[in-house]
Amino acid sequence: MGTLIILAILALVVLGFNNPVWWLAGAALLYLHFRYGRAGQGSTGSAPPRGSSGSGGSSGGSLRGDNDYRAYRERRDQQARWERRYRRERPWMTRQKGN
Repeated sequence: MGTLIILAILALVVLGFNNPVWWLAGAALLYLHFRYGRAGQGSTGSAPPRGSSGSGGSSGGSLRGDNDYRAYRERRDQQARWERRYRRERPWMTRQKGN
């Protein structure tokens, strides 16, 4: 699939010598390919997902969804740990007043 996208981008660049609008279309396609089209390959600057075994049967969209949910759970659990630690270390800050 990536090869077809790259070929389409090259074709748009070649057509762009006659009409610069094709260059804009090629640039937009290139942007969309790198932004959304490379779901299972990771992006530059991001760590590879932990525990990914590469088992077959999952599409790129569901893999991205699984990683998003896993990252959400990790952030949520980290926040809960911080809040529990804060309450444990500062009990005078979490008391209910007026009771």
